[in-house]
Formats: sequence, C-alpha cells, structure tokens
Amino acid sequence: MNKWIMGLVSLSMAGSLVATENINEKSNEKSNYVPGEIIVKFKEGVTATSFFKSFNNREVTKFGINSKREIKLAHQNLFVLSVDNEKSLMSAITLLKNNPNIVYAEPNYIYSIALMPKEKSLVHKKLESSPFNNFSAANPTDPSFGKLWGLRNTGANEPQGKAGVEGADINALKAWDLTTGSRKIKIAIIDTGIDYTHPDLIGNVDGASGYNFVKNTKDAMDDHGHGTHCAGTIGAIHDNSVGVAGVMSEVTIIPLKFLDENGSGSLEDAVKAVDYATELDVDIMSNSWGGSGKSEALLEAIKRASDKGIIFTAAAGNNSSNNDTTPSYPANYESPNIIAVAALTAQNDLANFSSYGRSSVHIAAPGHNILSTIKGGGYEVMSGTSMATPHVSGVLGLLLAKEGRMPHDVLKDRLTMTGVPVSGLRGKTMTASRIDAYNLLTDTRPDRSGPDNTKWKTVKLPQAFETDHPYKENTTVKKVFNFPGAKFVRVKVEKFELESGYDYVRVADALGVTLEKVSGVGANYTTDYIEGSTVELDFISDRSINKWGARIVEVEVQ
Repeated sequence: MNKWIMGLVSLSMAGSLVATENINEKSNEKSNYVPGEIIVKFKEGVTATSFFKSFNNREVTKFGINSKREIKLAHQNLFVLSVDNEKSLMSAITLLKNNPNIVYAEPNYIYSIALMPKEKSLVHKKLESSPFNNFSAANPTDPSFGKLWGLRNTGANEPQGKAGVEGADINALKAWDLTTGSRKIKIAIIDTGIDYTHPDLIGNVDGASGYNFVKNTKDAMDDHGHGTHCAGTIGAIHDNSVGVAGVMSEVTIIPLKFLDENGSGSLEDAVKAVDYATELDVDIMSNSWGGSGKSEALLEAIKRASDKGIIFTAAAGNNSSNNDTTPSYPANYESPNIIAVAALTAQNDLANFSSYGRSSVHIAAPGHNILSTIKGGGYEVMSGTSMATPHVSGVLGLLLAKEGRMPHDVLKDRLTMTGVPVSGLRGKTMTASRIDAYNLLTDTRPDRSGPDNTKWKTVKLPQAFETDHPYKENTTVKKVFNFPGAKFVRVKVEKFELESGYDYVRVADALGVTLEKVSGVGANYTTDYIEGSTVELDFISDRSINKWGARIVEVEVQ
C-alpha cells in the first residue's frame, strides 16, 4: 500500500519534539510516479513537432525521449513525453527544464486514496436499526442514522462501541432546520468513481455527467468502494427507509473517476478530472486523495477552478505528520479555493493517523470509524482524512444552498472562525476547531481565548538567540526575553540544522513549561504561541554529532 496511506512518523505534538525539514527539500523526496513518463508544458506557440525539431538529436537519443500524447482537456499545451531508459527519467526532466521552449517538466506522479486499512469487524453489509435513532423531530428515519456519530454524537454511538463525547459532531440536526441542501448544488467527487445504482444514492448522483479517466469512458462506476463511501457521507438520501443519511439530503453529486480499483491514479488523469469538473462549473470538488508529488500542472488546474469560483476540499493525509513542514498535495497547494481537512475522532480529538498543520490545515471534521455507503449496495465503516473531507464538502454544500457562492477568502474565514474550539487541536489546525454546520450557516463565531491570527506583529530580538556555527557538544544556551504588554508570543526560527531528536531548541513560557522542541533541519519556522509576555529559549546539544546550529532573530507578538 502507498506510504501516504499507511502513515509515516509523527513529527510533532505540543510539548514534545518537533523534527522539521525544509519544505522544498522534503516534498518530492519519496514521490511515486508512472515509470518512464514526464508531463511537460510547452511555451505558447510551441508544438510537440516544433519542439523536437529544435531539440538536440543527440540528447533525444541519449534519453530516448518521445512524444506520447497530449493532455487535451487542460487546453494548456500539456503533453506526456516518454523516456526509454527509466533510470534516466530524473536526468531527462532536468534536461527538459533547461530547454527554453518548456515552462515546466515533472514526473507523472501517482496519487492514492487517503484511507486507513479497514478493520474486518467494522464491515456492515446489512444494517439494523440503531437504538440511538430518536434524537429529535428533525432526525431522519433511515435505519442506521443513529450510528452516524459525525452527524449526531450521543457519546455512545460510535460503530466500534468506544465511548465518545456527546455533542462532538458537525451539529447537523440544528443545521437541517435551516436547510437540507438543494439539487442545484453540484459536487464533483474526484475519486474511484461512485456506485450510482446504490439505493441510498439514487436521485442524488448524476452518473450521466460523470467520467472515467482510467478507462476513458463515460461510465464512472466505482470498482473500489472508496468514492461511494465519500458520496454517502455527502449525500445519502434521507428518510428512504434504507441505510444511512448524508450531510445533504438533496444535492447533485457528479462521479469523476481517476483512481483505479487499487485506489491509485496518475497526475495526468487528476488534471483531466479537475479540468472536466471546472468545465461543468461544479460548486465544490471533493478530494479524498493525495501524495507527496508537488505538481505545477495540478496546481494550475486547481487555480483554473478557483478562477471560476469553485471550492476544492482536500484530505490533509494520514501520515500523522505536520503538513507545515512535510507537505502533502493537493492539500498543501497555495490556491485560494483549497480547504485542507484533518480527521477528528468521536472522542473529540485529532485522529492518531491524521496529518495536521497549524498554518496549512484549515479545519477538522469527523474521520474515524465513519459508517457510509460502498459499492454493491452495501455499507462499511472506514477511517481516514478521506472520511473527514466529505463532511466538510457536505457542510459547505449546505451553506451554498442557503446563501449561494461567495468569495473564497470570505468563505474560508467563515468556515474556520465558526468552528468549535477543541483543546486537542491546539497547534494542529489554523483555529484549533472542528466544523460546525449550524454555526457556519448562521455565521455564529464562538469566543476564542487564543490569539487573532490577523493581528501578529513582528518584533526583533534585542540580541539574536544563536548557537556557534557549528555548535559544540554538550552545549547549553539559555536566554529569557520579555515583551511588555504582549498577551501572546510565538518564535520565528530563521534557520536550524540540528541532530534530529538529540539536539534541539526548547521554547518555554514564563513558568518554564515547555511549549515545543525544535530539532532537525528547516528554515523560517514559526512555533505555536505561548500565553504571556515572556518566552524562554534554550539550546541543548548532546555529546555526539555537531551540525550548523540555530538562529532566531525575531518573534511575533500581540
């Protein structure tokens, strides 16, 4: 299974070691890609024919570079080139990047579903009515609605039977008093396809408008199950006497299949799927997949969607890692329409597999032990940021059904600031919040004890906090800085190259309580905030490897 699915090493917990690496160095390090294929964008006016005529024949022969096909849907002069010698692929990319007729060249990356391995005990082919099925008059009559803790958490209705936290859900019932959705809202699920014959989805899935980019046909039937699960969370029909209920009772879901029966798909097909959805002018694209391959072609496609006012929700990933320092794509792209989603448990905490990011992940949503539809008319419990993302897509669909489209910055501010603060999400998402549908629809903004992210001011230290370069073994450097009048302080680490896990910069408050330990390699890293006007900085090294060190010259206060 793809490493992006299974998870890597957890890099950060508040008060524990933060081993960070430079984003540009780390992002493509272990990317998977289609063997021997390169995606290139020619400059305007350049064709594949004219390009090869201008190319040095000796270089073409050396790498065996050939024109394979055009990515026609993108309308952006994108082509797939092939390389005969797979071992020379990266060298061929470097060669192509230096060609004046090429805007960019990159591998044809492979992306995968953001799903954790299933537990066999959690498979439900036939569903029985839940004892927690009578919440209010607004409660759907679907037999297993009571097992959907993400919509209404009783504290005792998680499918695996673990005790949860009552009310730690998306507050769906109150939201449904305002709207249950509209079929005018179009949501493209870019995934493994959808079982459009599923009895809980018929009427909300527009199979005729879908497309299968794996087989290049109009039939986007799901041969995996993942896309159908996402579809059920967004739009399983209410009150139809079968199965479950979605966040939206009425919606038009469009299945766009670029992931195959194994849950993997190419960058080329991802670009096609995004552009296809853009041409359909959908309202939302829901994306429960990703990887570490940073692609200019995919970013441009997402930005084309943004220019048309389309929202792009994206799974943060299941690496248990910090996306601020080890990015995952497409969640980490800088595009105004992207909303990155972490996974929450019924216990009102970040799921242990979920990736996170104080600066890169917008919100958390239910993503652990989520019951929903699967192919073949069945139902299963699945976990992953894959399951969290459609909760957000559905809630945003409710908002658009009620109020219509709005500028991306307005929508994202409303989404994050109406979320319910969760202590376990401190430092994990932009506002340490879980999504709340009712708050979102009414623009109700809970009080927050933390800082306002729009009001940080940069202050230079009176004296830089800096190690020797390189630092010596068994070194301890300690300084305390005070910023009169400040309620919050966070530290900006300009550069650090430290033995990961052993040598570190410790950030603590006035009482000496550790907030964070920064180790490894990175630059321009901003720590979480401390409360108060005083910050203590300590550098500690052991007796083994000595590296460049660390340098801090600024903090941010408010």
